[in-house]
Amino acid sequence: MRKLRVFESISVDGYFTDASGDMSWAHAGREDAEFADWVSGNASSGGELLFGRKTYRMMEAFWPTPMAAQQMPAVAKGMNAATKYVASRTIQPTWENTHLLNGDLLNTVRNLKASDGPDIALLGSGSVAAQLGEASLVDEYQFVIIPVGLGGGRTVFTKGRKLRLLDQRAFRCGNVVVTYAA
Repeated sequence: MRKLRVFESISVDGYFTDASGDMSWAHAGREDAEFADWVSGNASSGGELLFGRKTYRMMEAFWPTPMAAQQMPAVAKGMNAATKYVASRTIQPTWENTHLLNGDLLNTVRNLKASDGPDIALLGSGSVAAQLGEASLVDEYQFVIIPVGLGGGRTVFTKGRKLRLLDQRAFRCGNVVVTYAA
């Protein structure tokens, strides 16, 4: 069975958006070549990607563009080449290699995990991550903890959950990447 990993950038107080739904704080930081190399390597890992509708629209608007290819060529190449799935009832995906997940989200993801293929990373997509976590479909959580406190916002957890630390890495820019088994 394939693993499903949730990947989120979160504040030190555990939020992926601030109280008004803004996520720009997650990308406003000091430059760090080591962190940029880690991001490039993570994006080139060869797995498949899963998005909710909102995150898909943001990703689709940026990664296939010349600007993305210029700013982050390795990440853009990996994002565009990857097989992608989007959970939505309202959009028809147009980004290359993207497939629409039809039907009940939990059953569809259960079937996707049971199919042949590489592991799957759910990028962003907080409400989808919360639903899949609550249904025990998430195998791992990988968080990039950004050194900012938001004081409120949205979290990927709707219930308390005990996690087991698998890995951690700190970067000069203050970001810390932690990976937990669910």
